[in-house]
Amino acid sequence: MGTTGIIGGTVFLGNRLLDSLEEKVTQTEFGSARVLVSGDFIYIPRHGVSRERHILPHCINHQANIRALKDLGVSEILGICSTGSLRKDIPPGSLVIADDFICMIPGLTTVTENPLHIAPVLDEGLRQHLITTALRCRVPVRERGVYWQTQGPRFETRAEIRMMAQFADIVGMTMASEAIIAGEMNIPYAAVCSVDNYGHGIGDGTLTVDEIVEGSRKSADAVLAIVTAYVSGR
Repeated sequence: MGTTGIIGGTVFLGNRLLDSLEEKVTQTEFGSARVLVSGDFIYIPRHGVSRERHILPHCINHQANIRALKDLGVSEILGICSTGSLRKDIPPGSLVIADDFICMIPGLTTVTENPLHIAPVLDEGLRQHLITTALRCRVPVRERGVYWQTQGPRFETRAEIRMMAQFADIVGMTMASEAIIAGEMNIPYAAVCSVDNYGHGIGDGTLTVDEIVEGSRKSADAVLAIVTAYVSGR
């Protein structure tokens, strides 16, 4: 059995799970990727290793990140993704194990010459393992949810949120990209989605970055519990 690859955000960098990891820069045909390596898993901070040099969602090199994980021998990838809720009944603080996604952003591929058509999916076996792990940790999760990916870095308009809410449950800027590229590289992928805010126009007031960061901090312990148990019990 191979190693688990984990891709997460900046807030997760402060957690003790990452304390003993060795930082490396891996070169791929798609560019370089910064990885943190341990004996049990390999972690990629998708927004970089420094809050002062934050990599915005539309600037993330997903192709290089996933290729680096593949070259390092991972057999599966677990995404940790910050999202906004498209529904009042999915409040901030919820965790969603998404089962599908919508992504209409062009150019998310590693294919350049040879024809290759995949049917993008979130791996069901990995999803069920995450759900079982959450139950074992007594962390409540929503076992299904559709993720809608936007390009960023701007937030969605109120009208866009109303439209998305007819077809999806949560919205973010990274998960679908990772799932698509992982699928092209034949690596199972699933994600724990932390709901850190209501989408623009659903909650009170104007959505801000500070609100999202504060929401992700509040969910970090629950996400860490699932990931730690998953890695240790794999």
